[in-house]
Amino acid sequence: MSAASHQPLAERLRPRNLGEVIGQQHLLGPGMPLRIAFESGQPHSCILWGPPGVGKTTIARLMADAFDAQFIPISAVLGGVKDIREAVERATLARDGLAQQRTIVFVDEVHRFNKSQQDAFLPHVESGLFTFIGATTENPSFEVNSALLSRAAVYVLQPLAEDDLRQIVTRAQEIGAVPALEDAALDRLIAYADGDARRLLNTLETLAVAAGAERRERIDDAWLLRVLGERMRRYDKGGEQFYDTISALHKSVRGSDPDAALYWFVRMLDGGADPRYMARRLVRMASEDIGLADPRALRLALDAAESYERLGSPEGELALAQCVVYLAVAPKSNAVYAAFNEAKAFVKQDGSRPVPMHLRNAPTKLMKQLDYGKGYRYAHDEEGGFAAGENYLPEGMAAPGFYRPVERGLEIRIADKLRELRRRNDEQAGG
Repeated sequence: MSAASHQPLAERLRPRNLGEVIGQQHLLGPGMPLRIAFESGQPHSCILWGPPGVGKTTIARLMADAFDAQFIPISAVLGGVKDIREAVERATLARDGLAQQRTIVFVDEVHRFNKSQQDAFLPHVESGLFTFIGATTENPSFEVNSALLSRAAVYVLQPLAEDDLRQIVTRAQEIGAVPALEDAALDRLIAYADGDARRLLNTLETLAVAAGAERRERIDDAWLLRVLGERMRRYDKGGEQFYDTISALHKSVRGSDPDAALYWFVRMLDGGADPRYMARRLVRMASEDIGLADPRALRLALDAAESYERLGSPEGELALAQCVVYLAVAPKSNAVYAAFNEAKAFVKQDGSRPVPMHLRNAPTKLMKQLDYGKGYRYAHDEEGGFAAGENYLPEGMAAPGFYRPVERGLEIRIADKLRELRRRNDEQAGG
């Protein structure tokens, strides 16, 4: 057996030139940004942003090869200032040596470095001592220092498409690394990889070892499912993918699409999201996007949360799913949400207006002597339980009109009632 066969499959299939790279053609295809950078003859600092297993490390290595540069990898998970210092020393030796070789410093998971560690690269990037390439699965706008970000181009890498992943399987089979796969097994494997080439290759190795132990020459779907078990799909419960998915769920509920809302809800559960977190978000949606158009929505969201607490998973998840569908089909109003935000903004910029005397509490004799509460009209004693013409705002403050009910659901009736009360106020003022 050759030494190459003992290498991990991912290493054996690692592209040796741009032509062998699968996927990312929006960056590496003819005339595309990274292809132009490779062909320019002049490397530049950049951030490669994308999910795991899409080729960030491969591209960085190919860039070093293309420019005949020394390649220095640093893991931000395991490394620190010592590694940065050593990289600077090696880059200086390469630059000042006979070959005057360029250096590319590749920092994997760059978002794991703190501000001071990221700042340590700045003077050397600016002086041209080395070219900096950072790889991150997180949005660099939030995770990379602005000073470093301003000196690096950002390239966004995408999850690999199904056809890309099938090409990788074909290449693995061409070198004899894995046995043949039936169509249903291949489809399941591609779905399981979820756009991640590294995950696909690691799984292929697992299958190859298991198939070899059983002397199995062909992999069918039932056997593959037995070997893989009930592994969870890739899901970063603290990263951007998490927040993108909850955003999609929220917007599907707001857009009154129950099928889309259920899809994103199940995607989050399938990925390992905490159902209690989902329940809290449903309560928020009930207030923010439905509000008084259907006040039952909030109660149902709270009941769903309580049901989950009583039943746990998986039984309690059905109550949450019921709530998702109800919220999606309920009439929508953000009138309370908008009114609350407007009121907060108004109070923040406004002065502390005194409470009018007739609205003040008067629990003591002295307060009554000072006219606290004098002239207050008790609404229950008035016609229809409404004191027409009474003012409940600070003196001199115009009616702000924060709450503007929409013409949907229960708020249709609320709007009708408010119009009638305003009419009676106007009559009182005119009389």
